[in-house]
Amino acid sequence: MPLARRRINRPGADFWPGFVDAMATLLLVMMFLLAVFMIAQYLLARDISGQQSALSRLEAQVAELSDLLALEKSDKVSMEEKLSTLSDTLEALQLDNKALEGQLAAARGAAEKGAGEIAALRSAADRERTLKSEALARVDRLNRQIAALRRQLASIEAALEASESRDQAAKTQIRDLGERLNAALARRVQTLEKYRSDFFGRLRDILSQRSDIRIDGDRFIFQSEVLFAKGDYKLNAAGRAELNKLAEALKQLGSEIPAEINWILRVDGHTDADPIATVQFPSNWELSAARAISVVTYLITKGVAPSRLVAAGFGEFQPLDTGDSPEAYRRNRRIELKLTER
Repeated sequence: MPLARRRINRPGADFWPGFVDAMATLLLVMMFLLAVFMIAQYLLARDISGQQSALSRLEAQVAELSDLLALEKSDKVSMEEKLSTLSDTLEALQLDNKALEGQLAAARGAAEKGAGEIAALRSAADRERTLKSEALARVDRLNRQIAALRRQLASIEAALEASESRDQAAKTQIRDLGERLNAALARRVQTLEKYRSDFFGRLRDILSQRSDIRIDGDRFIFQSEVLFAKGDYKLNAAGRAELNKLAEALKQLGSEIPAEINWILRVDGHTDADPIATVQFPSNWELSAARAISVVTYLITKGVAPSRLVAAGFGEFQPLDTGDSPEAYRRNRRIELKLTER
């Protein structure tokens, strides 16, 4: 084409060669385009062939996938059934899980409690071991003390064996002394009994021969009417006269009884069961004691030593007659004199 341009640019040149060149060039271009088209057709055919192969493969895969899909659908139904079963199982397991959680909580509580009890048992075991150690130490000390006591006991037994003969002699002496003492006491009792008999015999002789003054065993009894008015503690004139005789007999007796006999005259006041309730005598206790004291006080004024007299009140609680007749009541109202030893 540059050549054609050059030819055209020359004045009066021939146009044919340029045409030929143009045609040749066009032919070349067309051949090139045809070659390109052929190549493109080849490549396209190859691609189409490959696409068909791929399409066949895809169709085969689609068929396979369809089969698989059908299988998947059946599997899905089966899986759904299994899923439903698993859901039911899961719900049951959840319920079991809740129950197990409750049991676990209870077990944890029991475990905590058990841990506390174990700790307490361990503490008790520690204390037990401590006490056991202390007990063993005490046992050891006691064993040593027992051994020492055994040695002392052996020495004491030896001393006892050595003193048995002396003890036997002492026992013999004590037995002899006891026999002598009993004999002396018996003699004193016999002596006091002799003087009591003499005293009562003397009283029987010197006192008026009245039925309301009598001896009963070792007691000399005045009926209360001899000495007092009913419900009163003051001695009447007849009673003072009888007590004057009693005082003389007591003073004479005191000069006769040996000094080693520590005798006393006990004056006991007794009443009947008829109750008394006055300002002066709230009960028969007070009346019986007041009467005994009146007798003792009067004897003292007549020269009887106070150390030889004692007064006691028994109220209505030592009756001679348990009946409730006037005669029983009269017998129970009395003053008793008893010569005894202190």
